[in-house]
Amino acid sequence: MWIFNLVFGKIFEIIFLPFRSLNPWVGMVIISFLTSLLMLFIFRWTSNQEGIRKVKNRIKAHLLELRLFKDSLSVSLKAQGDILRANLKYIAYSAKPMLVMIIPIIFILIQLNLWFGSRSLVPGEMAILKVKLDKGQNPLQINMTIEPSSAFIIETPALRMEEEREINWRLQAREKGIHLLQLKIDSQTLTKKLSIAQKPFSPISRLKVRRKFIDELFNPGEAPLPRNSHLQSIEITYPSQKLNPFGWHIHWRIVFFVVSGAFGLG
Repeated sequence: MWIFNLVFGKIFEIIFLPFRSLNPWVGMVIISFLTSLLMLFIFRWTSNQEGIRKVKNRIKAHLLELRLFKDSLSVSLKAQGDILRANLKYIAYSAKPMLVMIIPIIFILIQLNLWFGSRSLVPGEMAILKVKLDKGQNPLQINMTIEPSSAFIIETPALRMEEEREINWRLQAREKGIHLLQLKIDSQTLTKKLSIAQKPFSPISRLKVRRKFIDELFNPGEAPLPRNSHLQSIEITYPSQKLNPFGWHIHWRIVFFVVSGAFGLG
């Protein structure tokens, strides 16, 4: 799974490379346009174009029938019933390509969450480092420490929550860069990326998970934790990134579907 995520992620890095220093809106418009082209291509080659064309012509004919025989109740009711049946058939023809489209859309959304889901910390800004332990592990008994670094300040001692199987620290960002935060667990050392003061449009890995197909699929930003680790995940609570058209705070997924849909219709 990690190899697939790495290759697929490189494709998005190449697409977004010329726009890294620009406003995230530019990247959103570009990827929405490319996605609409991909979806139209999939629809074209997986749908029954001849059947769709016939159904559309039938709907037009029944609409014309309604207009010509608007004074005849029986003819109008029959035409409306025919339009309903034709629309249901049109939906049936569209079902197969829509099901095929779901697969690439899911992969695209997973990658886009790295680019639009969160923003990097700025120097002086706080974040919580959350370490989720595996089942059966007690945070009160496990020996875990953070290696000191000039990139951040550890503001609080470890907060150990037994019921949640979590150990949390509050960190303050200090130095610009992509740093490797190191966690020591007994004799094992694990790392997590920490992004500080990156370009306006950069991939941000919020969560690092243990090697498991579904978890890796939905968190492709970093190589997974080893299977023999006592941890389920390591998370940094980066601030959410929102696109603000006309001053509105809108989630990026809504913007993506609206913009790509508009391109598709165009």
